[in-house]
Amino acid sequence: MTRRLWKVGTNSGNDGCPTLYEIPGTDRYVVQGDTVTDTAELGQLENLTAEEGAVVVPRELLANFGPKEPVHVPQFIGFDEFGGMFAKLKHSAWRLETRRRYASDEETDTYAQFVAGEPVTWDLDDPWCVGRREQSALGKRFERVRILDEPPTEGQRYLLDNARRNTAVGEDIRVLTRSKANELGLPQEDFWIFDSRVVALLHHDDADEMTGVELITDPVQVLRYAQVREAAWHHAVPYDQV
Repeated sequence: MTRRLWKVGTNSGNDGCPTLYEIPGTDRYVVQGDTVTDTAELGQLENLTAEEGAVVVPRELLANFGPKEPVHVPQFIGFDEFGGMFAKLKHSAWRLETRRRYASDEETDTYAQFVAGEPVTWDLDDPWCVGRREQSALGKRFERVRILDEPPTEGQRYLLDNARRNTAVGEDIRVLTRSKANELGLPQEDFWIFDSRVVALLHHDDADEMTGVELITDPVQVLRYAQVREAAWHHAVPYDQV
């Protein structure tokens, strides 16, 4: 059964077009406007698929008739799409790591070597290392600040050893004590900032398993995370100076 759209607002100065419609019973809208056909303009739109279209509408249509109440609707992406963001970034990716352990680390052979007191053998030619090294060679920056307890947990000490691999493929790893992080008011959540404009907030459960990736693109929120980055990076020290 086709649902009847509810007309919310019209740009009356343009013969009733563009128009904004609400889909009753949902939180979705339909925008009617002039189709973008210029290939150069379409080429600037990120992630536009063959099934999607783009239209042009005046600012006043959205300002006058768009929803006014602030409603946060989390935007989650799959792990594959999240992984693809590292290949698509233009200049930088920055990470804050706050957890005392990561369950995924403990499933690796390198973690077993570490807890057994053996020298850890890092494979610098695995797909992750190759990809990161290639991106770094293009001038793209990969930086992390890792929060350390005092004394560091076993999982955090493993990541300090792992930092040798990170730096070998072009990442810059710094650390910050948890007491200093608390003094600075840093959030206790893991996230990446891509190109200073998109935040990927990493959700974990009580078992320290990563359960989802939430994208944050609202400029006000992105700025807040960028301020966290600046404070953490300023006070952190290189991992090999711990």
